[in-house]
Amino acid sequence: GKEIPWNLFSPKAPYKGSCISNETITKKSPLVNWETSHVILRHDKNVPYLEGQSIGVIAPGPDKKGEVPAKVRLYSIASSSPGDDETYETVSLCVKRVLEVEGQGWCEYSNVEPGTDPEFPDAGKVYRGVCSSHICDLKAGDDVLITGPTGAEMLLPEDPEANIIMLATGTGIAPFRSFLRKLFHDKATRIPRNPMAKMIGGNKYMGLSWLFLGVPYEESLLYDEEWVEMKELYPDNFRYDYAISDSQTNAQGGKMWVQHRVMEYADEIWPMLKTGNTHVYMCGLKGM
Repeated sequence: GKEIPWNLFSPKAPYKGSCISNETITKKSPLVNWETSHVILRHDKNVPYLEGQSIGVIAPGPDKKGEVPAKVRLYSIASSSPGDDETYETVSLCVKRVLEVEGQGWCEYSNVEPGTDPEFPDAGKVYRGVCSSHICDLKAGDDVLITGPTGAEMLLPEDPEANIIMLATGTGIAPFRSFLRKLFHDKATRIPRNPMAKMIGGNKYMGLSWLFLGVPYEESLLYDEEWVEMKELYPDNFRYDYAISDSQTNAQGGKMWVQHRVMEYADEIWPMLKTGNTHVYMCGLKGM
């Protein structure tokens, strides 16, 4: 197989990259922690990675334990190895801003002086995730300390005829975006789209990739336009279904979670699982 880039930069000696862009890709929902950002970082070809790997980000801190800089946090990479711009110089992350407010769901710790939070001044306790806030607040040109890459359990199969079933909740979509950009978006690796490209295309993907995405609200759908476009371009090789737990119900009348959506297609998925070349990936909440 191919060589896997591994921990080229450690927490003690990170790579100093920079932020190229930072875009909020969710709309406000009833959740306090509704905000998810798509952040593109420049690494100038110094942090090569494979689809399915993660990188670490070191925030200035202080973190929960008072450490400065904060302890490294790992994030699944949301871009294919050439990056969103296909230059091999960038890496993208899909990061949810961690925000906990007393009285509005779970809130155990507080790292904001009571009465001083600009958004929730009346809350007794407010916790703002140290690294996620650092990333979600980045502006173009800001420095970012990067470690890694790491991870070998989520890599794509090398068999071009493999079927890939992906179950994601929320920002667990990140590694699957890296897969799907490689298979269906990037010029060098995607299935050819025109007759000329098909003639010189060579050994491209021939299996079926099926993405199931679970989110709480319609406003929380991630990269929906990208999946819709891929489905239009590659109807024989890509399928996409989502579950919105707050507004959709399952067959039993309860909330529609991602596993309920998968179960609706049991007649198609079970035979795929028995073929021996179908790979199932899950990423997101442990409870899935």
